[in-house]
Amino acid sequence: MSTMNVSLPAAMKKYVRERVKAENYSNASDYIRTLIREDQRRRGIDRLESLLLEGLNSGGEKPLDRAEWASIRAEARARAERLRKSKPR
Repeated sequence: MSTMNVSLPAAMKKYVRERVKAENYSNASDYIRTLIREDQRRRGIDRLESLLLEGLNSGGEKPLDRAEWASIRAEARARAERLRKSKPR
């Protein structure tokens, strides 16, 4: 794991210490990592919503045929398998 130094005003440093203690984080780094993960998740949700709106506003819809559905299912299975294999055990 790499290290990153962040400068904070005294009031923010105090706030981080309070959150670490109140939420039972091991240390400030754990707290900051949690904030970053939450931000990544929110940005992913925002991106998904943007793509969904883009699709809804893209014009006339076209029904998918059996081959297209099969391709979508195969891709979903492949992605799920990759995620399953990448999770630490």
